[in-house]
Amino acid sequence: MKLGRSFFSLYFLIISIFIIFSWMLDEVWSSYLEQDIESYTGYKTMLLALSNYVEKHPRDEWQEIVAGAAEQWRLPLKLISEQQMVESSHQKRDVISENNTHIYYDNDAVEIHHLINHTAMVIVLGPAKMPTRPRMEALIRVILLATLACLLFFWLRPLSRDLDQLRKTAIEFGQDSFDVVAPQARSTMTEPMVTAFNTMASRIKRLIDAHKELSTAVAHELRTPLARSKFALQMLACTDDKAKQEKYRTAISKDICELEQLISEMLIYASFDNEKPTLNFFAESLVEIVEKQVCNYQQFEQKFTVNNLLGNIKVEADRHFISRALNNYISNAIKYGNGEIDITIMQHQDHCQIRVTDNGGGVSDDFKRTIFDAFSRGDTSRNRETGGFGLGLAIVCRIMEWHGGSASVIDSEQGGASFILSWPMKHVTV
Repeated sequence: MKLGRSFFSLYFLIISIFIIFSWMLDEVWSSYLEQDIESYTGYKTMLLALSNYVEKHPRDEWQEIVAGAAEQWRLPLKLISEQQMVESSHQKRDVISENNTHIYYDNDAVEIHHLINHTAMVIVLGPAKMPTRPRMEALIRVILLATLACLLFFWLRPLSRDLDQLRKTAIEFGQDSFDVVAPQARSTMTEPMVTAFNTMASRIKRLIDAHKELSTAVAHELRTPLARSKFALQMLACTDDKAKQEKYRTAISKDICELEQLISEMLIYASFDNEKPTLNFFAESLVEIVEKQVCNYQQFEQKFTVNNLLGNIKVEADRHFISRALNNYISNAIKYGNGEIDITIMQHQDHCQIRVTDNGGGVSDDFKRTIFDAFSRGDTSRNRETGGFGLGLAIVCRIMEWHGGSASVIDSEQGGASFILSWPMKHVTV
């Protein structure tokens, strides 16, 4: 895979910092080492004593005295003129100057020059090997830096690759490719950013899809009652028959009520889809929730059967929204069933479930795939007697998403449909 520019920039920046830092340490170390009193004080004192000694002898004996001292002390001593010193030291660096004594170094060699008082003669000690950092330590340092460079490479490469992929994904997303998803992060440092981006992208895509879906559905759903009302008004203006006039007024009134109901449901769905409300999770008895909802439908001629397979266990749930989802299931069972509704409370693996089963005509396999989409309705629901705009089950689906669960439908043993609310039993109390 091609290495990204951001990776090289970050990698070389860190390596350069370490190299510069190492070089600065070497400079500081060399400076202190070369000025180490213990390294040079003895030599300077010796040269000062030798200078004082030769000053007490005739000048023509100085060379012999310095040569004898070099042989006796086994040191590279010599006597040169100041002019010779200038010519030989123009390439060398004067690192220490103290009175008549100067210390020069050239690479790893060092020379100490001592100017004899009131003369142009210089006693030179050197060149001698300059005290330097042991090569083994230098080699270890190089190995450590190379190891660090390798570690940085393998640490920064996934980070850089994740950032490059995230950048490319963001560019594609900005070009209306709303289905694009950032690849899974390989670095733990970028994983939260990738997860946050994918969550944001999914949220934006859903909002855009919902907006398109809502716009299309509104145009479709509003057109039908408006067309009926327009036709009824035309017919109302063309007839003097009181009975027909009343019939058309009644039709217009029904269409207006249908429009009001549609707008109300769309506003509810929009509020559910745009922002997640604050949910209040408590340990709730699902039996109590189910029985309370069943009591609300006692005026209907339905046969309700409640099967509690969960016992006295309480589960964490938001009572208000679970009740609302259950209410939508029961109302659908009443509309499309044939008078018998079974409600079962049970545990399936690590999820609790509420199943609402009717004995109606069931749901076709094709419609099962889209039944929980907004404005999705089966053919049997497209009449004014049963009503509905395909938003109730979409709201149920959203409620179960908030609970970390799901809404689904399967065929029932009675031949009808069995709608299921399922969410994790994260916190169970007895």
